[in-house]
Amino acid sequence: MKPIKKSRQSPWVLILSAAAILMISMGIRQSTGLFVSPLVMSTGQSIVSISFAFAIGQLVWGAVQPVFGAVADKWGSARVVVFGAVLLAAGMGLTPYVSSEWGLIATVGVISPAGAGAGSFALLFGAIARHIPEERRAFAGGFINAGSSFGQFLFAPLTQALIGTFNWTTAMFSLAAAALFTIPLAAPLRQGEEPHASDQAHVSGGLFQQVTAALRDRSYLCLHAGFFTCGFHVAFLVTHLPGEVALSGHAATVSAASIGIIGLFNIAGSLCAGALGSRYRMKYILAVMYGSRAIMIGLYLLAPKTVLTFYVFAASLGFTWLATVPPTAGLVGKLFGARYLSTLFGLTLLTHQIGGFLGAWLGGIAMANDGNYMWMWYADIVLAAAAALVNLPIREAKVIAK
Repeated sequence: MKPIKKSRQSPWVLILSAAAILMISMGIRQSTGLFVSPLVMSTGQSIVSISFAFAIGQLVWGAVQPVFGAVADKWGSARVVVFGAVLLAAGMGLTPYVSSEWGLIATVGVISPAGAGAGSFALLFGAIARHIPEERRAFAGGFINAGSSFGQFLFAPLTQALIGTFNWTTAMFSLAAAALFTIPLAAPLRQGEEPHASDQAHVSGGLFQQVTAALRDRSYLCLHAGFFTCGFHVAFLVTHLPGEVALSGHAATVSAASIGIIGLFNIAGSLCAGALGSRYRMKYILAVMYGSRAIMIGLYLLAPKTVLTFYVFAASLGFTWLATVPPTAGLVGKLFGARYLSTLFGLTLLTHQIGGFLGAWLGGIAMANDGNYMWMWYADIVLAAAAALVNLPIREAKVIAK
């Protein structure tokens, strides 16, 4: 085995590169819900079939992350990102040529999500965390995650504009082309990686021993439970918010704008989560985020379904949307160090996406059976409240002010 060389790359170059990669991969991924209605109309498949294909995509996106994380931990992140870019572009580019349920499962359910998973936060943050001390990782994670939020803000209205001006196939081909731009952005990640000095105490045994120890740790399992709810919530909304907007009699541009607003406000939320994680216990930050979601959904259900309501709801939810990612990754790093962070955080994202699978799929079933999403909203409230509570027992040392 060749000796591992230290990186001479500036941490900021790596952080900016990771944020840009995440901007593209997650911006594309978080805009796919805008294709649900066009796919129903053009393929003749039911809303349940289309929702199931997208739900498979949620599951695959999570399932590949610990696998790609382990590959990246062993052979480096840059190769994985390049491979993922090709997969993501291929999946998006092939989708207009299929119309069967199995064809859609292959493209939007397997190939595209697998490609997006190779350029995910888990892999990118795992690569960056090895180059910076533990006390700076929360901010770095928030900054990188803000890239995904900006991508959602940018890609959602742009995708809807392409669908409206041209057609959904043109929009799909455009996203496929955009995915390839992550290839040159992966260049700064081609650096030798070794655990930061602050992580040496965590490095004991190989990958298998670390994963086994983590799965026996109650705090790690609590993180999984909370992240399950996050996945359920995010996947349900990103897949079915356009349908909810349509039920209220509003145009598709309202749903695209709402998804964009979620991304815009999550930029602030991610940066705040990163900054607060350097000063306060991250388990409390997560508890507040999850608890606030239960309250916001309850208020949304009571409010009149005007355009303004959707925009305010999107803004309020957007602040916590994926801002849960930096504290969750930060806690995994605190518990186990950065050596196998891509794998260990990737496993939490697998749980996140099991929740995502259920959120996307059950949303379609609810719509087909009841003609609305009401019981999904109720389930979301209960799960969010439970997630707030389950984060409190997590083992985390007090943050020492500096």
